[in-house]
Amino acid sequence: MKYLLLALLLPALLNSAAQPVDTALVELDEVEVSAGYIAETTTPIAYQNVPMQTLARKNTGQEPSFILAEQAGITAYSDGGSGQGYSYFRMRGIDQTRIAMTLDGVPLNEPEDQGVYFSNYPDFFSNIGGLQIQRGVGTSKNGASGFGGSLQFTSPVLHRPRALVLGAGYGAFNSYRAFAELNTGVHRNKALYLRGAHIHSDGYKTRSAHTSQSLFYSTGRFGTRSTLKLTGFVGRQQNELAWLGVPAQAIREDPRTNANGAEDDAFVQQLTQLQHILTLGERGTLRSSVFYNYLDGNYDFDLNNFLGISERGELYNYAFRSHFTGGFSNYTHDWGRLGQLTGGVYANTYSRRHTGSERSAGELYQNTGFRREASAFLKGQIQARKWVFYADAQYRYSDFAYRGDVAFPTLTWRFFNPKAGISYIANKRLTVYFSAGINHREPTRNNIFGGSDNLLSDSLGTPLLYITQPEKVIDQAGGLRYRYARGSLDVTAYYMRFTNEIVLNGQFGTNGLALNSDVDNSYRMGLEIAATHHWKERWSVQGNMALNRSRIATQGIVFQPILTPKVLLNAAVLYTPKRWEMGADLRYQSSAYIDFANANTIDGFFVANAQVAYRPGKWRFGLHVNNLTNTTYFSSGYTDFDGVNKYFVQAPAHVNTTVSRTF
Repeated sequence: MKYLLLALLLPALLNSAAQPVDTALVELDEVEVSAGYIAETTTPIAYQNVPMQTLARKNTGQEPSFILAEQAGITAYSDGGSGQGYSYFRMRGIDQTRIAMTLDGVPLNEPEDQGVYFSNYPDFFSNIGGLQIQRGVGTSKNGASGFGGSLQFTSPVLHRPRALVLGAGYGAFNSYRAFAELNTGVHRNKALYLRGAHIHSDGYKTRSAHTSQSLFYSTGRFGTRSTLKLTGFVGRQQNELAWLGVPAQAIREDPRTNANGAEDDAFVQQLTQLQHILTLGERGTLRSSVFYNYLDGNYDFDLNNFLGISERGELYNYAFRSHFTGGFSNYTHDWGRLGQLTGGVYANTYSRRHTGSERSAGELYQNTGFRREASAFLKGQIQARKWVFYADAQYRYSDFAYRGDVAFPTLTWRFFNPKAGISYIANKRLTVYFSAGINHREPTRNNIFGGSDNLLSDSLGTPLLYITQPEKVIDQAGGLRYRYARGSLDVTAYYMRFTNEIVLNGQFGTNGLALNSDVDNSYRMGLEIAATHHWKERWSVQGNMALNRSRIATQGIVFQPILTPKVLLNAAVLYTPKRWEMGADLRYQSSAYIDFANANTIDGFFVANAQVAYRPGKWRFGLHVNNLTNTTYFSSGYTDFDGVNKYFVQAPAHVNTTVSRTF
């Protein structure tokens, strides 16, 4: 049904009549698609717009986590040690399930586990038209609440010049990528964007290969007062799994050791969204969107290997199929320099079927989880001379129901999430701001079930539930934004106070997913600084720094959260003489604890990368050298249930090449 719907919508959209339109109007409409959630210069929150040129220069088809880690306060690691396959990132030390992500306002976080798996979105960063990073609670979003922060992606810009791009790349660990991209530009008020890619890597670790294909499309019809845009992607991937950490001794003997057994996964994910923008009068804009997100796949789990039992045992398989459907609408009234007011509503329904089986025994169980959500928000800002006053309030309802072999009472949560702030525009270059906001977040299914894929019960049939209470954060931030002709400076100081924070405890459950604990009280505070400067037209430098101090207090014990470095530094230099691009990056990450007892750490490390590109005419040749100093370093780890420290080593020095031609 979903493919039939897409087939019907696509030709109808391309062939519908439209009013004449000029390029300026098209660009304005596309930029405004997600305006209800995008922060602006005077919005008193910590945010950053990442230049698309930066993403294009750094992107070789690797997982987005590694590109994101070049921004302030973000850490990343991969299971297999290289750029393809499963990778993860954390913001302010807060894990990825607590970072909200949207595409044109459509939530990407799966409602049940609240995760976003970029492995299911191959080549994703090659297709987006914009990226804004908001740190802390930010503005109100659709879907899962952001605690560490949020990422707002926008779909491809369709008003670009007509072009066909063909490209390929090859690199270390037998990694290769081939892609084709078509952008028709706006012709007779319509436009079409298509990009397909195939990616493969054997992986740095033994038996950690990744193979994936993707198709991303976007098409639009542009009128004088309305825009209709259909956007979507289909991703297919297969991985040899490497999610278990490895003891240090085994890494010293063979850095490519994979602690997993013969375990694989395969997933298909597809998102379709239809957006409509309507201009009402001179100052009003109505934006609406409906979407459907489909997931189907499975992964293997070797229980004996996980428990450290040497003899060959059962091989379990966990399969999932989910349907995620929703929509939102918001209206913005703009008074120009005086300010604007935006209100909106959002709702979704979600179901995920879980099937557990074993290689010899066959199917063991089947159950289904259900999520529903509805929310409404109202936000606005008023400017009085040099002062801008901002307020944002959201009401959010969420529930979780379950159908399986154990009776389960439906859980419901209702949240009120207010935010407010003030900005002072000192002059055209300098803006100073302060804001405070509250967000609540319900636990995931894995939190509720304590790591079990099939709900367990006691001898009386009562379900065994673990974390059911939501967590809460009060986020306060103050900072400044300074813009001048050749660069910029952003400074943010923040203090986040949590109640019942749901944090990773460094261990894994019997389904292979990471386990969490809820703690009574905790806080995270820090300073984030980012700066850029350009000079002599050919040179530019940029750098960022994040300092973090975090504490958890629970059951009379005070300790630091895991995987939260106190210091993160990034520095980059770029030289662009005529047809060349030459850049180098340096990263420092300080040590971090990997257990609640604060007895074990991963060491701090320096790592350097370099890029060179040559652009003769319509060709582009690129060379990327990663880990120039051939440093052996661990970017993540945990203390296992047997007391042994397990680590994720990242790849030594390696090279990737790319070539593309524009027609």
